[in-house]
Amino acid sequence: MERILRERDLLLQRTARVFGLGFTALALVLLALPGAVEPGTLLLTLPLFGVLAYSQYRISVSAWLRWAIATDLSALLIVLLVSVRPEGETTLAGMLGAAQLAAGSTSSIAVVMKPRASRLAVVSVSFVLSVALIIFVTFGTGYTPALLAFVLFVWTAAFLVGSWLSASLRRASRRIANIGRAHRAERQASETEAQRRQGARLLHDTVLATLTLLAHSGYGVSEGALRQQAADDARLLRQLRLGAAPAPQSSNGYTLEPVDESVLGNTLENVKQRFGRMGLEVSWHGTGQVLLPSEILDAFLLSLAECLENVRRHSGVTVAHVTITDDPTTVRALVTDSGVGFDIGDIDTAKLGFKESVVARLRDVGGNARLFSAPGSGTTVVLEVPK
Repeated sequence: MERILRERDLLLQRTARVFGLGFTALALVLLALPGAVEPGTLLLTLPLFGVLAYSQYRISVSAWLRWAIATDLSALLIVLLVSVRPEGETTLAGMLGAAQLAAGSTSSIAVVMKPRASRLAVVSVSFVLSVALIIFVTFGTGYTPALLAFVLFVWTAAFLVGSWLSASLRRASRRIANIGRAHRAERQASETEAQRRQGARLLHDTVLATLTLLAHSGYGVSEGALRQQAADDARLLRQLRLGAAPAPQSSNGYTLEPVDESVLGNTLENVKQRFGRMGLEVSWHGTGQVLLPSEILDAFLLSLAECLENVRRHSGVTVAHVTITDDPTTVRALVTDSGVGFDIGDIDTAKLGFKESVVARLRDVGGNARLFSAPGSGTTVVLEVPK
């Protein structure tokens, strides 16, 4: 979105430059015609034309006020200079040149105007001075109505061009954002469907095949082979429960982790990826190279996953931090978030979620869990298990 806004501002700047510099160049050509203005007056206006052109080139959104004032002052001073003719009336070429400056050069600032009090004041003063000077320059010549109408038309066009471009780009940015959200939703749905189909194929190739053999009393398969296949399926189900995605092999089997001991970092990455798919970014800190027995690792990771699920559902934030530390006897995980928090005293003791899924599960393997939270201050959970 920020990039779209920057591109919008650049487009408005370029439009204002082309708009203003075009009228400035035309005004200079008209004033340079023979007899339009005195040669001395023309030479006197050339530095002002230089200031005007440079200000129009440098006009930007960030430093708009400075360059807008420089544009207006230089253009209006040129109009004043060419209107002073001691020896006679102003020529038609001189009046037309003044009209180009009052109409187009000064109104170019309206293309990049934003609805702020200071900017509205500058544009309003510029418009009033431009109209007043054109009336002054052309008064009594008979060209006043036509040139005044020209000035009003160009100022209106500048407002409309700037407003139309800004509104169009805002609509385009909203539509692009909507398309992006739709794309992300479609991609998430596709990934979920792909995961579902992969899971269905995996279960069909393993657990369901084993259950089919059991239903047929293991016909054609030895008791030892059937027992081994059931043990492999049990390890597979454990990996799925922890968020892993076992890779299929050409032998119709699956790559599985050893059941006795697993490196904590490997399974932590699986948990991180699983919650990332659900919209919760998990930031890991500390060590992951810790070996834990299977039953302790299961309890530790399932408790950790339950804490992250609580963050995802209740905290109101999309980022959680998990810090893993260990000493010779204990592995600890700190799960923290900066969400809405809550009053621990308000927890309904009848609810079994945290009590059973985290505290009781860890105590069954000799571990412990502690909870810290306050309204508006986020939540921290400390999980501890023995090595």
